[in-house]
Amino acid sequence: MNMDYQGETESFKYGAIGNCRSAALISDKGSIDWLCLPDFDSSSIFAKILDKNIGGHFGFKVDNSYIITQKYVEHTNILCTSFISPDGAFDILDFMPRYRIGEKNEYYLPSEVYRYIKVKSGYPRIKVDFKPAMNYARDTPIYTNVNNCVKVAASKNEYDTFYFYSSLDFDSIHEGKEITLSKNEFFLISYNQKMIKIDQERVQLEYERTKVYWINWANRTKKFTKYYDLIERSVLVLKLMSFHRSGAVLAALTTSLPESVGEVRNWDYRFCWIRDASMSIETLLSVGHQGAAKRFMTFIHNILKKKSDSFQIMYGIRGERLLTEETLDHLSGYKNSKPVRIGNDAYHQKQNDSFGYLMDVMYQYYKFFPGTLDEIEDMFEVVKNIVRTVSADWEKPDKGIWEIRGVEQHFVFSKVMSWVAMDRASSIAEILHNDDFVIRWKIIADSIKQDIFENGWNENIGSFTQTYGNFEMDSSLLLLEEYGFIPAEDERYIKTVNSIYKALNYNGLMFRYNKCDDFGLPSSAFTICTFWMVRGLYVTGRKNEAQTIFEELISYSNHLGLFSEDLDFETKSQLGNFPQAYSQLALINTALLFSDEIELSRFIRP
Repeated sequence: MNMDYQGETESFKYGAIGNCRSAALISDKGSIDWLCLPDFDSSSIFAKILDKNIGGHFGFKVDNSYIITQKYVEHTNILCTSFISPDGAFDILDFMPRYRIGEKNEYYLPSEVYRYIKVKSGYPRIKVDFKPAMNYARDTPIYTNVNNCVKVAASKNEYDTFYFYSSLDFDSIHEGKEITLSKNEFFLISYNQKMIKIDQERVQLEYERTKVYWINWANRTKKFTKYYDLIERSVLVLKLMSFHRSGAVLAALTTSLPESVGEVRNWDYRFCWIRDASMSIETLLSVGHQGAAKRFMTFIHNILKKKSDSFQIMYGIRGERLLTEETLDHLSGYKNSKPVRIGNDAYHQKQNDSFGYLMDVMYQYYKFFPGTLDEIEDMFEVVKNIVRTVSADWEKPDKGIWEIRGVEQHFVFSKVMSWVAMDRASSIAEILHNDDFVIRWKIIADSIKQDIFENGWNENIGSFTQTYGNFEMDSSLLLLEEYGFIPAEDERYIKTVNSIYKALNYNGLMFRYNKCDDFGLPSSAFTICTFWMVRGLYVTGRKNEAQTIFEELISYSNHLGLFSEDLDFETKSQLGNFPQAYSQLALINTALLFSDEIELSRFIRP
């Protein structure tokens, strides 16, 4: 009987697993097609998603009688891929260990992936398709038997290694022989050689500990009356995208998945953008997860060790400032979309909007959970550093929220977020009873607001515009109300929402903007912008229309409720890096418009 893959995965039919150190993408057929070890930003050992021929993968071949389905273990980031046929049935439970150890709030999060096979019935037959391709497929693997595992070394660097453990015979795996499953089995890919015995008992223990951790963590999420399953899944995904060791939050788990197939808008998103991370943290705060915010504040403090330290728009996950961009020309790219890039040259761009998001999160920090006196004082030095930067730069042009790599311009939304930075800084000073700073910073905030109303509002077309003095629309302007710059009932905001909807809506989805930039005319919908439009319509009184669009939009998620960065206007298939923090946080925030928090106290008897 022919045993082969049952078709290629389309439109990012992937689940994400991880442990806040690294992550893997697993296709709906059970193949690991993306995994970097030891950390999120390390080189890949499986990268089929970027080159289906040489990228490397770890999957299973079964005959065509199998029905394959996939879901997450409830309330966890453990992925279950089920294989069912007349011969038998089995589940693949994929996870990366994460759980608390000791009494000092320490965590066990090794750089490793378990693949736990649970036989459900009969005697299923499989072939294991284990094809690592190390260092972004620039090296071939060399296998060496060591003790109870196989060491896999890169051909060009013998010290670049990982270790493969399995209850199945490695020769049978390596040679692709058919294997009949009669009992539970396991695989373990570990960056380090294990100092403990890896057997079924240990695998089961790691699984149960990780499962309990995620259930407990998810249980701290506030409960809501509608869309709770989607909210919880997005919250779990956002958690996956935080780097535990520093508190950094990634924009996405991947690199170079194209915004449009066959085009060149392919970027590495495995870094911490201040904007994206701040939005993620604020969303997690809104649903009850304060710990992530505290760790992110630590990250910010660590990247600004001196009062004279300058800001970047983005950093490496350990706080690195140099993120040199290079291309991997040997990889064909997703659906032949070149180039494949690692690193990101945007790190030295000037984007004045970044400070507003960060200051907004810092305001939440001071308002809800300030730390010790020395921590409060340390963080206030960061506040003053941001204020100095914004005060000096808000009148200057920049690259804007969309990181346009051409000429710097006076983007209206950058000015608005500069106002947010000064407005929240003044509120922080008020919390700390520092009246002098309250007054001084409020004056600057008022000056910025006046400048925006004078230069960013275009009376001729009755709308705010993308930049001072032009007639272009920009979806970021939908956020003016959400950040408190202008009330929803203000006629200028209502007209701006209507103008953006008319100019940028196409086939039910939103452009970021629809004019040519340094890479041509954008040709895909930026997912978060449609969520923003839903809010814009909702707060301006068009609630039924907003909910209709929202219901349609969430139907474009993949089979597990995950979103990438972009959507194809015609097919609605997912594009861009995946999963995308921007999209998942926007789903949460938008769903909350239509849902009410459940007060758990009413279910607890006195």
